[in-house]
Amino acid sequence: MPLSPPAGLAFEDSTLFLDLDGTLFELDDCPGAVCADAQTRLLLDTLLDRLDGRLAVVSGRSLAQIDGMLGAVSRDIWISGSHGGEHRWGGVTISPPRPGQLDDVAARFCAFADEHPGVLVEEKSLGVALHYRMMPQAEADAVALAHELAESHGLFLQQGKMMAELRDAGSDKGSAIRAMMAHPDLAGTTPVFAGDDLTDEPGFAAVRDLGGHAILVGEPRPTAATYGLRSPGDLREWLWEALA
Repeated sequence: MPLSPPAGLAFEDSTLFLDLDGTLFELDDCPGAVCADAQTRLLLDTLLDRLDGRLAVVSGRSLAQIDGMLGAVSRDIWISGSHGGEHRWGGVTISPPRPGQLDDVAARFCAFADEHPGVLVEEKSLGVALHYRMMPQAEADAVALAHELAESHGLFLQQGKMMAELRDAGSDKGSAIRAMMAHPDLAGTTPVFAGDDLTDEPGFAAVRDLGGHAILVGEPRPTAATYGLRSPGDLREWLWEALA
C-alpha cells in the first residue's frame, strides 16, 4: 500500500539527510555517469541556506565519488559515504584504510564482468560493487559469487537494487545518521531522511528512533519509512515546493 507524501519541511528545526542514487538522482545503468545538473546544484545550495547548513548526504558512494557527483556544493554539505564508513563534516575528514581483501574481490568481480557483458564493476574507497542492472539474468551467479567472497574474505555483503557490494562491516546509514545527530550543531533538531533502497532501511529506523521522519522514494514495498514519494523527480519537486 502506498505511503502518504510527507508534509512540508520545517526548515527552522530540521536536519535533512539525503541518499543520492535512486533518491535525489534517478538510477543509471552506468553509476559513473550520475552527476548533478545545474538545477540540482541550485536546489542543494538553496536548501543549505534555508536549513542554515543542516543538510547531509548519506550514501553508499565514496567521498571522492560524492564530490564528483555534486561539484563544489559538496564541500558545504555534511557527508557520510561508503555506507557510514567515511565522513566529512565540520572541517574534519575520517576515511579508514581500504581493506586489502578488496583487491582480490575487485579482480574476481572484473573477471565475472568480462564473462557477462553488461555487468559492471564499481570500485570504491571502502568497497567493490557488482552491478547487473543491464544483465538481470546474471543475478543468481553474481550474488552467489559475492556470498562466496564475503565468506572467504570476512567482508560484509551489502545487497541493493540490482547490485551486490562487498565492504568492511561495522557501519551503515543508521550509524552514520546517529553520529551526525549527536554533533552539537545538529543535536536537538528533527532528522528527516529520504532514501530508496534496502541499504537505507537502517537510516529510516534511526531517524524514527530519534523522533524524525523517514521518506521512501520509489515503488511501495515493506519498509520502516513513514512517508513515500514515487520518484526522485517527485522528491526534488517536494523540496522545491517546501522552499517556495
